[in-house]
Amino acid sequence: MILALDQGTTGSTAIVFDDRGRPAGRSYSELHQHFPRPGWVEHDAREIWEATRRVGCEALEAAGIDGRDLAGIGITNQRETVVAWDRESGEPLHRALVWQDRRTAGRCDELREQGHEPLVRERTGLVLDPYFSGTKIEWLIGVGEIDPARAVFGTVDSWLVHKLCGRHATDYSNASRTLLFDTTKLAWDAELCELFGVAEDSLPEPCPSAYVYGETGAFGGSVPVAGIAGDQQAALYGQACHSAGLGKNTYGTGSFVLENAGGERPPPPEGLLSTVAWGVGERVDYALEAAIFVTGAGVQWLRDGLGIIDSAAETEALASSLETNDGVYLVPAFTGLGSPHWDPYARGTIVGLTRGAGRAHLARAVLESIAYQTTDAVRAMERASGVVLEELKADGGAVHNAWLMGFQADMLGVPVVVPAVAETTALGAAYLAGVAIGLWSEADTRAMWREAARYEPRIGGAEREQLLAEWTRALGRARGWVRNESPADG
Repeated sequence: MILALDQGTTGSTAIVFDDRGRPAGRSYSELHQHFPRPGWVEHDAREIWEATRRVGCEALEAAGIDGRDLAGIGITNQRETVVAWDRESGEPLHRALVWQDRRTAGRCDELREQGHEPLVRERTGLVLDPYFSGTKIEWLIGVGEIDPARAVFGTVDSWLVHKLCGRHATDYSNASRTLLFDTTKLAWDAELCELFGVAEDSLPEPCPSAYVYGETGAFGGSVPVAGIAGDQQAALYGQACHSAGLGKNTYGTGSFVLENAGGERPPPPEGLLSTVAWGVGERVDYALEAAIFVTGAGVQWLRDGLGIIDSAAETEALASSLETNDGVYLVPAFTGLGSPHWDPYARGTIVGLTRGAGRAHLARAVLESIAYQTTDAVRAMERASGVVLEELKADGGAVHNAWLMGFQADMLGVPVVVPAVAETTALGAAYLAGVAIGLWSEADTRAMWREAARYEPRIGGAEREQLLAEWTRALGRARGWVRNESPADG
């Protein structure tokens, strides 16, 4: 059996998969979010580790096994989030800066104005945006006053490998999200490290995704940690998108559309990213990506911020209680906008409210915004690749919302397909670990994929384009909202 540790933005999940790739035990623990200032988002690295270890033990108990029964462990994680810890003691030196954090938006503007973005795009396939790790590390050293001589830095996967195996290592997919990694040479780039003031020896060793990183006794026995991938690349792998041209969307805290681009890194298109998908053996695959910052987090806001729902499941009935949206649109730019707009100064906006609008309108507007943002991303990817989407493979928590999946098919005009195992992020990490230790071949993992549901479009093109046009109008109201407030570096 394989234990997959899925350390996400809002919580930590552990799933035990049997030798046929079927879930046998599961546990989840929500993670506290810290918002010290507007636009700042932090996690406690100690809590991340404690929650991960706890849910791992609970998943093993649910499966009726202990660590001695495991063949391997796979890790998948929230990407771009940065942890700093002491070289000697191994203890965190600051709260983790989460991928959603926007405090370095002003610094990204400075670097862009100084003409550095072409270099960043050419070496990394990314854009200068506070989403990525490089300016977060720079902030921790400069403003956060971390002594770089004491510190090592890494994304969450490397923090977990450190705690599990005592090794400072990461995989290619996570390294490719830092602004510091040459994705063609598969190595830290000296020029970019100098630009951001980061010592190369403070960064983890980059390794393939299907690879034995070490062994751990954290769950009993001595078990190889054998697979690592950033959450979106893991989901692409778990959806069996192992060939060029295959793609998926993961609906989580944010949503991420990825398309396998094959073994040659594509030039990064306007509004999109090119990134490492994974390294398996000697093979490295790349992907085109559109990153949407707030989708499921919008539903969480309805629950925790407004208190108008008790659970995410309520939004399905609320949305379907209305025949139309009655002109109410919500742009959930709570932490700016990602692909294809890349506007860190956008902020959340609601338009079209009347006295007759109520909680059902807000719930529907949040769900619709998920579909609209995904459609914007898919259309940008189609323009870039020249390949028209035939169907969208969907995974993540939101696939349980049948209303949303149907509306997504309506907006895309193509079927939306949900797999039998919806948590393909964890499944992808398990597959990578299983492939690394020889439990499965890649052909075996593709054979395990099964379709559970298919949603066909139900509306015509004219209605679709009208809804998308109104969404675009609402989007325009949110753009550039806090540009003159310089929210970033305070």
